[in-house]
Amino acid sequence: SDSAICRRSILTGTGTLWQRLFHGVRRLRQQPHWPDFAGPDWAEHIMQAAVTDRFHAKQGRTIARWTLGPDSRQLVVYLKRHYRLPWWHGLLALLWPEGDWSPAMQEWDHLEWARSAGLPVPVAAAGGEFIGPWGRLSSFIAVEELTGMLALHEAIPLAAKELDALTFRRWKRGLLRQMAVLTRNLHDRRCFHKDLYLCHFYIDREDTRRLPDWRGRVRLIDLHRLARHRLTWPWWGIKDLAQLLYSSDLPGVDDRDRLWFARRYFGDARRRWSISWIRQIIRLQAWNYQRRHERRLRRRK
Repeated sequence: SDSAICRRSILTGTGTLWQRLFHGVRRLRQQPHWPDFAGPDWAEHIMQAAVTDRFHAKQGRTIARWTLGPDSRQLVVYLKRHYRLPWWHGLLALLWPEGDWSPAMQEWDHLEWARSAGLPVPVAAAGGEFIGPWGRLSSFIAVEELTGMLALHEAIPLAAKELDALTFRRWKRGLLRQMAVLTRNLHDRRCFHKDLYLCHFYIDREDTRRLPDWRGRVRLIDLHRLARHRLTWPWWGIKDLAQLLYSSDLPGVDDRDRLWFARRYFGDARRRWSISWIRQIIRLQAWNYQRRHERRLRRRK
């Protein structure tokens, strides 16, 4: 069982091949303040902790909001746990334990890389993986909540109600300019989000009621699929932008906004004939996303 795996994973570090195979080991990472909230023995029970706030479960993984500490000083995280990972991931971790083969450790690496690159992302408070016994692999990561912030698919319609028409237009233009800067900074490094939907951009709730200076005020979350592609980068850039275009079909966003974003993202290169073709491909890919979504809805009905 999952609980038995965690009880037997008593060795911290990579251990020896024998230990990984027959006893199991755990590799842990944490921020200095994490034990103050989770307790000194947090690794013993984190995979069994009863976390039910905003709980979701799917295909051997769960995610839930977890509030730690007393009312006067709390830490709120989203705890992602992967209980059943593919057997070949377990085999790779058994043979090369420092390879970060689990989704949790990979997301930790991605968040640390993004922070070092100056990208505004949440803080991973703790993470780890349980290697073995017998080739099993499970993992977890606790990412600090962006408290008081909203995803853009919620924030934009709210701002449309809170602000007058002229202010809202200026509000969107500043926001879109900052989103284009973030996306361009990521893509210029040949790195791609692969889930670049509006719901993964966050802003402060208070910024839906005012016209802020957007520099440094937009956060990007869910970097678990982030990857660098040095040779096939044009295709992955198209997919990222198509996902963003597809998710922009919501109240408060119109074609002028989409054009404004494209001008900020492509800059002077937008006048090249090749960019015109790329934009057509982006539109086609966004249409494919919409068609797949509609097919899924029909199947559910």
